[in-house]
Amino acid sequence: MQNTKILTAEIAENAEEKNLYINSLTEKIIGLAIKVHRTLGPGFLESVYQAALAYELGKAGIPFEKEMGLPVAYQDILLEVGFRCDFLVDNQVIVECKAVKEVTPLDHAQLLNYLKITNLQLGLLINFNVRILKDGIKRIVNNYSE
Repeated sequence: MQNTKILTAEIAENAEEKNLYINSLTEKIIGLAIKVHRTLGPGFLESVYQAALAYELGKAGIPFEKEMGLPVAYQDILLEVGFRCDFLVDNQVIVECKAVKEVTPLDHAQLLNYLKITNLQLGLLINFNVRILKDGIKRIVNNYSE
């Protein structure tokens, strides 16, 4: 029997292994989002897609937190101002779901700010209100090293 190691971000021995894990995780998230989109199609409220994606993440055994509050550091205090990311997946990837006609630069900036305040490298901005989901997926990086 072959000895295999399941790679997680916590046991990654170097930056390259961690990047491989994060890339693998984002592939899984995107695959599940595509499954949700193929089932539901465009036209629902954002909350419907969030609930369906949460169901699929749980079913796949991928750890996540939904609607996680993100405090903002300002000078010497933490501001608890109600920033909430849609999903924090395995403490590594932030996922923001949208169901809008068009994603704006402000949507990009919001996700990038979430990445900055959590010191995470990668986020996915997923707009479910498109005919083909791959057209609605944006990968946002924060000082991501490859």
